[in-house]
Amino acid sequence: MNFVHVEGQNKGKKVILYAISTCVWCQRVKELLKNLKIDYTYVDVDLASGDDKKQLIKEVKRWNPALSFPTLIIDDKIVVIGYNPEEIRSRLFDERI
Repeated sequence: MNFVHVEGQNKGKKVILYAISTCVWCQRVKELLKNLKIDYTYVDVDLASGDDKKQLIKEVKRWNPALSFPTLIIDDKIVVIGYNPEEIRSRLFDERI
C-alpha cells in the first residue's frame, strides 16, 4: 500500500488520513495538518489497486461505514470524518470542543 509519511514537529499522536487524491476536503485536511506541524501518514485510496484497494476500503469502512472522505484516525481510537478544523485541532491537542 502506498502510505506516505509527512514529517512534522508534533509527534505525540499516531495520525492516519484516508483520502481521495482529487478531493478538495482531503487536500484541506492535509494542508491543516501541515500548518499545525503534525507528523502523520496518509494514503490516497483511489490511487491504490487490486487487493491493496480492497484492504484500504475495508479499513476505512471499519472506522467510517459510510466510506466517505476524508477519514482521519487519531491514536487508533478517535475518528474525524470530513473537513472539520475545530474538531481536528481539538482532538489533536486534547482540547474540549
